[in-house]
Amino acid sequence: MNKEFNVEILSFLRISEIENAWIADDYKALLSMMDIHEDELGGMSESELKEMCLMSLNDFEHHESAKFLLTHIFKDEITEGKIDQLSHQMIENKLWEEHADSAYHFSLFNAYGLLRKAYNGIFKEPTGVKFTVKITANKIDLFEIFDSSLHAVIVRLLANGLNEDAILNRLYEEQLKGDSFPDAENILWILKELSITEEERQYEITSSDLWFGELEERVRFGAKSHADVAEEGNED
Repeated sequence: MNKEFNVEILSFLRISEIENAWIADDYKALLSMMDIHEDELGGMSESELKEMCLMSLNDFEHHESAKFLLTHIFKDEITEGKIDQLSHQMIENKLWEEHADSAYHFSLFNAYGLLRKAYNGIFKEPTGVKFTVKITANKIDLFEIFDSSLHAVIVRLLANGLNEDAILNRLYEEQLKGDSFPDAENILWILKELSITEEERQYEITSSDLWFGELEERVRFGAKSHADVAEEGNED
């Protein structure tokens, strides 16, 4: 059964990169693909590794650098031929929005950010959003649904603030209305709990502009949501 809440957008920012999305091990893995191995790095700091990585990427053709990052993101999950195809599409396309599997959107967003720094542009600027929401309810027990499937509950709540024909509502109509929303965790790239009281909860959310850019124009709205239904045998 749907539960009724009030949602207020407390802050809203458009972003093109996420702080600390890349760590030292990522830079080392990329540098290794470019034939610069760990024993040549001489105990560099993370910031030095980043600079070395950016300079090294710039020595290659755009699609070659894209291929390094795609190989790092996808590992062995897609074929080398598919990675090569995607590497040529990266300059013109917005793969952080357009790739068929939303599980990779966050990583692709970060890849575009790194490539733009390496080439001082060239690749499309990734578009993300970072916003804070306050969720209130008239009855304390309504928040119980947050405990079993937090990401799904919050995506369903936020969808109430979008137009009916918004991409999220059209693409995920079945999961929004249904008993299972496995893609919710791919939609909310970062979900950070800021505060919890008996009467309200506050979260900081980082996601794609594709899904939630429209919320910039919303201040508050009423919303309904429900938890996923646990499959038999998977209940605690």
